[in-house]
Amino acid sequence: MIKVAIMYDFDKTLCTKNMQEYELLPELGVEPDQFWGEVANLSRKENMESTLAYMYLLLQKSREKGFYVKRENFQALGKMIEYYPGVREYFSRITEYARNKGVELQHFIISSGTKEILEGCDIYDEFERVYACEFHYDEKGNADWPAIAINYTSKTQFIFRINKNALELYEDKKVNAYLAPEKRDIPYSHMIYLGDGMTDVPCMRIVKDSGGYSICVYDDDRTTAEDLMIHGRVNFAKKADYREGSPLDLTIKAIIDRIVHEDELRKLQEEFYR
Repeated sequence: MIKVAIMYDFDKTLCTKNMQEYELLPELGVEPDQFWGEVANLSRKENMESTLAYMYLLLQKSREKGFYVKRENFQALGKMIEYYPGVREYFSRITEYARNKGVELQHFIISSGTKEILEGCDIYDEFERVYACEFHYDEKGNADWPAIAINYTSKTQFIFRINKNALELYEDKKVNAYLAPEKRDIPYSHMIYLGDGMTDVPCMRIVKDSGGYSICVYDDDRTTAEDLMIHGRVNFAKKADYREGSPLDLTIKAIIDRIVHEDELRKLQEEFYR
């Protein structure tokens, strides 16, 4: 079967806002705009990478409230996530559509959000791998330090990992070693990347410029989507509606169909050399 990977950002791509804003920030007594403003200020003041800044502030503010966050606390927050229309039903349906076309479809999350929150989501098992930020936990199970921080540029490494099937984080040699294009697990031309904003641009450009397909999804505000389309950073911009028959759904199906047709044409071309 043909292998195809669909890679998703999470916040504002599959769900309606940043995952920390559903329950975690309200529990800490912090307004989302205030929190992200503090993250930006801390980044500027300390010349600190913004993903590490938000992880640091989450730990700091929880301690100021007199409690430590455990992994199970984060996971419980995942049950509060609100998805865009059709997300829950989308994965099994689009996977079945692909299978009927002779395609093995794999889904991946590549996010700067919190993996422990994602572990509590009811769609977590739909993904081949979930790559996101994680905390280290002390001997009492309390989150005490960032363990993995994934920002908008480091997200791109996971495209290369998926391409070469170097899915485990310890496989540094495998992901960096030369591998002939025809021996790679999932060609870039068989990749689809879905994201919502400017922090997705490096991934969007790598996939698009390498022959794959990048899609910007948006809610009511089309400003970012229009900018990305005008400057050629994505192939498509579609409303974040994953229901069957929606423009986004039809676009993903059309891409799958095109990948199948191009594979058939490649095989016909190669017949000459046999």
